[in-house]
Amino acid sequence: MPEIVFTVTRFGFLLLLWVFVFAVARTIRQDSYSGSRGGSPVAAPPSVGSAAGGRRGASRARAARHLVVTAGELKGRSVPLGESVITMGRAPDSTLIINDDYASTRHAQLVPRNGQWFIDDLGSTNGTYLDRAKVSGPTPVPLGVPIRIGRTSFELRP
Repeated sequence: MPEIVFTVTRFGFLLLLWVFVFAVARTIRQDSYSGSRGGSPVAAPPSVGSAAGGRRGASRARAARHLVVTAGELKGRSVPLGESVITMGRAPDSTLIINDDYASTRHAQLVPRNGQWFIDDLGSTNGTYLDRAKVSGPTPVPLGVPIRIGRTSFELRP
């Protein structure tokens, strides 16, 4: 009897191992395909790469008056921009509350500096993306370039 219990236990652990491997593979596949929709991947937004692009992005970002949700549960919602920081995440005190499984409690923030808006990830689990580039520090946001947190996308608009 103990031999059969030992054998069943071994097969049970083996089965659990394979379930875990398939779950990880499915998650990686979903993450890979969610960022590649809509064309070829772009390494970085145009205003990040060069000094001329940065100046052009700064003059365009000065005209930003609204943060508009373009995809996700809050699609169509617009947040007026002023001189204060816009916080995004699942926390109830966030400026923009995102009820998304892939959003952290305090996920990201938009910060105005010298007439330019910067997106900064606040150490989130799943990351913040500007266009298709992962945000690793304060990054200038040009008008019309999508900011993505999980399934929710935003854009700065005049």
